[in-house]
Formats: sequence, structure tokens, C-alpha cells
Amino acid sequence: MIHFLIKRFVKDYDNVGDPSVRASYGILTGILGLLNNIFLFVLKLAVGLLINSIAVVSDAFNNLSDFGTSMIQIYGVKVSSKPPDDHHPNGHGRFEYISSLLVSFVILGVGLQLLRSSIDKIINPSQVKINTVSMILLLISVLVKVWMFIYNRKIGRMIDSVINRAAAMDSLNDVVATSLVVLGTFLGVYVDFPVDGILGLLITVLILYTGFMIAKDSANLLIGTNLSKDRLEEIRSMVLSAEVINGAHDLVVHDYGPGRIFASIHAEVSPQANLVEAHDQVDQIEKQIREQLGISIVIHMDPVEEL
Repeated sequence: MIHFLIKRFVKDYDNVGDPSVRASYGILTGILGLLNNIFLFVLKLAVGLLINSIAVVSDAFNNLSDFGTSMIQIYGVKVSSKPPDDHHPNGHGRFEYISSLLVSFVILGVGLQLLRSSIDKIINPSQVKINTVSMILLLISVLVKVWMFIYNRKIGRMIDSVINRAAAMDSLNDVVATSLVVLGTFLGVYVDFPVDGILGLLITVLILYTGFMIAKDSANLLIGTNLSKDRLEEIRSMVLSAEVINGAHDLVVHDYGPGRIFASIHAEVSPQANLVEAHDQVDQIEKQIREQLGISIVIHMDPVEEL
């Protein structure tokens, strides 16, 4: 299904390095999120009120918060894909990280509200009314969230999107949460202790944990984190592959958003090396790193006598 939608709505969908293509992917997943989450909110709210379950109602408002995050996602993708300007010479890519941080705030806000409702339900429990139709509807909602997890994870990997990865993580949590609700609602009919309220509390904790982890990851990206050791070593190896380069040091990397990673490194060359030949080799390495790793790098040649 997602392959059909990508081919139908994303022009030049294979060119994921193009900012406009990345934006199209982000808008597509954002719109799908809006439609799916508003559907799930209405469905779960109706079921929750029908069977008098705070756990299901909590799960419904979790989906309503996901609706809000989808709106943030669409706006964030649009802004982050804008080209560089005089005030933002390195582009607007980090706005995607800001959007992800806003998503985490929405999730945390909903979680705190549901925490109060769940505790109240534990203190003042009420009977949950189970029926076959409500269980079938909740199982359908689980399948919808499984699909959302799959396509968000897939597209998140394709376009290296922190927002899509956050949406995938949130969808997976929803799968677990709703599955627990179905199980707990069924068990609540046969036991005396407040299963519904306890499950509502567990779901709330899961929501708060998801919000915290997304906020942590987004904040780290905004503050500025280095590439992995493997990726740094890969850059150094590619630089040292040039015959004219004898060593390398002072590798510095700046992340201005997906597809906007810039780096610089000092390469040691012999003072007796042919300057034109050395310059050509350095140009080739810069091009190779840009094409293979998606990193725009500047290699500064330092004349160093070989020992």
C-alpha cells in the first residue's frame, strides 16, 4: 500500500537526496498520520465511552496527540526544506529537529493529563462493559498502528528523517498500549481489582517515556552531536586513500539537518608533492565523500615533511 502511495504522490521518489523529494515524503506521511489518527481517535473514544473504559479513552487521546504531531510534522518538513537565504546560509534543516522536539512536548502534555485521569480511575473504579464489537474495533486499531509503524520506519530510513523515526517509535508504543487495553478490558470483567485504571496508568507511563526519549534525541541533535566512530573512521579512511596524503587530523563535523552535514579536515602532504596533482586528488576525495556519505567536506592541505 505504501509503495503505491509513494509512486502516486512523490515525484522522482528515488531521488531521496533532493530536499523537495524529502519534503514530499514528509508531507505524505504527515497527511497519512492526520487521517489515521483522527480515525483512531474517534473510533477509540466511541468505544471507550461505550464500555466505560478510562484505558481506552486514554488511548484515544494519545491518538489525538498524534494528530497534532502530524500537523507539526507537515509544517516542519515544509520549513526545513526551504533553501538557504541570507539569514540562514546553511539552510533550514534543523527546523526538523525543532519540530521533533515540539512533538515530544505534545506527547508529554497529553501524558500528564492522562496520568491524573488514570489515578482517579484506580481510586474510584467503575465497571467496564465489554462486547464483541468493541473488541473487534480495538483490534482493527492495532492493525492500523502496525501499518503506521511500518511505513514511518521505512520512510524514516529512506530519507533519514528524525520526525518519521519518532512517529514510528510512537506508533509501536501505540500497538503495545492498545494490545494491553484489549487484554485488560477482557480481564477486567473477571477480576475485582481496577485493571482498567492500572492499564491506563501503564499506558500513560509509556506515553511519557516516549515523549521524554523523543525530546532527548531531538535536544541532542539541536545541541550538536558527533557522527558515530565508524562513520568518522570511514571519512578518515577515504581521505587517506589518496596517494598524495600521508596523514590527516582535526576532523570537524557540523550537522545542519538531514542532508546538510558539513565537515572539514586537515590532510598532510609532502612539501615536494606536485601541487596540481595533489589538488586534483583532494577534489576527487571530496566528491567521493559527498556522493557516498552525503557529507560536504573541505580538505585543507598541510605541507608536512615525512619522517
